[in-house]
Amino acid sequence: MEQARSSRGALTMLLPVVLSGGSGTRLWPLSRTQQPKQFLNLVGDRTLLQSTLLRLSDMGTDRVAAPIVVCNEEHRFLVAEQFEELGLTAGGILLEPFGRNTAPALTLAALLGGEPKDDHVLLVMPADHVIADVPAFRNAVAEGYRLAEEGWLVTFGVSPTRPETGFGYVQRGDTIHNESCWVARFAEKPTRPTAELFIASGEYLWNSGIFMMRRSVWLDQIGAFRPDILDACRKSVDAVAQDASFIRINEAAFRSCPSDSIDYAVMEGAAADPTRHRVAVVPLDAGWSDVGAWPALMDLLEKDADGNAVSGDVLIHDTQNSLIQAHSRLVAVIGVQDLLIVETPDAVLVADKAAAQDVKVIADALKDVARPEYMAHRRVHRPWGSFEGIDSGTGYQVKRLTVKPGASISLQMHRHRAEHWVVVQGRARVTRGDEVFELSENQSTYIPPLTHHRLENPGRTALEIIEVQSGQYLGEDDIVRFEDNYGRHT
Repeated sequence: MEQARSSRGALTMLLPVVLSGGSGTRLWPLSRTQQPKQFLNLVGDRTLLQSTLLRLSDMGTDRVAAPIVVCNEEHRFLVAEQFEELGLTAGGILLEPFGRNTAPALTLAALLGGEPKDDHVLLVMPADHVIADVPAFRNAVAEGYRLAEEGWLVTFGVSPTRPETGFGYVQRGDTIHNESCWVARFAEKPTRPTAELFIASGEYLWNSGIFMMRRSVWLDQIGAFRPDILDACRKSVDAVAQDASFIRINEAAFRSCPSDSIDYAVMEGAAADPTRHRVAVVPLDAGWSDVGAWPALMDLLEKDADGNAVSGDVLIHDTQNSLIQAHSRLVAVIGVQDLLIVETPDAVLVADKAAAQDVKVIADALKDVARPEYMAHRRVHRPWGSFEGIDSGTGYQVKRLTVKPGASISLQMHRHRAEHWVVVQGRARVTRGDEVFELSENQSTYIPPLTHHRLENPGRTALEIIEVQSGQYLGEDDIVRFEDNYGRHT
């Protein structure tokens, strides 16, 4: 991939834009609202987001700009932690106060992606996809870059392996260069008979949801097709606030922004008018998967001789073609086939593989009645570490807190509860009212209600404490913050 200069004279870089929205409800109970699938280690040792960030990280810093990640405000610390663990620097973590689909997300990134003169080529990637063959992906990106440089809107199409009804399709037109083609049309998720016709024709590819285009081309196109989205996004970035890598937009202005996808907002309309717009599809033969449901994940996992994908503390007998995951206890399975069995500390899923898409129905039902199993795992991540519920009863609950080396919770107060802290690993520095003191393993302290307090880890290893809360109200919203290292406010 060669460097180029835009018509304005500025050096053109490849700017990755990673869209980290979505809740991944079809992968419940692993994927939760506060920790959706892009933050999970579903395949290999990296999270899906980390794998996405790494795909272009060593192609040359003179050619690839630091990536911009667009995510929900509540996921900002999870995203920052992903960069920190990889030793990568973010070009920006753009925070949406609420989701408005992919077209506004890309428009915000285009508006904020560099100086006004910079006409970078944007590579738009969802954060939750799997690419097994990274060199093949990079080759496809290089081909897309050449087309995008010339002003094309580029999408990437995957050769279909089955009549999938859960994906959109792209129909190939005339050849442009190598295997790249004009897009004849975009087709929405088809019925099975239609999907079978698509595959039989040999003209259709799955729409991967990955796109490339010049920054100026996208802003021109979204302005032509959806000026209401462009106008709302311009107003949203008129007075952004930046805190380290976090970029906050104007919430009131963004609230008026319509919700629409890149496909609906621009790509379909542009492809329908080839006399005015150039839309290309580049074949992507790189082991792509959107990991959209449990069977898609199972396809990516190693299986035993009976076709089972098993992980965790699992015993099976006379079982075939099933996915079985145990995350906190022994799971024993006997005499079944074609099942999905996923155990977590607070929920267990058992489903027929053929009904995998209906997992979303369960997740939505949990959401409707505000069950905590929809929102978060028992272990909840915070920028300073994590906490995990251990036990609870009338008037009390017990948690395990893990504080990272050098990190601290906010200086805070609770109105309705008292807390007992017992150090089980590491060293703690405690602020309690006007006192500051340290505790080592097997030592403890008591924090009365209405008392200013803070917990810090001054050591080089993780600090673990057992926290016993007692009182008439134990909700997480019973907190008043006075000082915080992470920009959080009560």
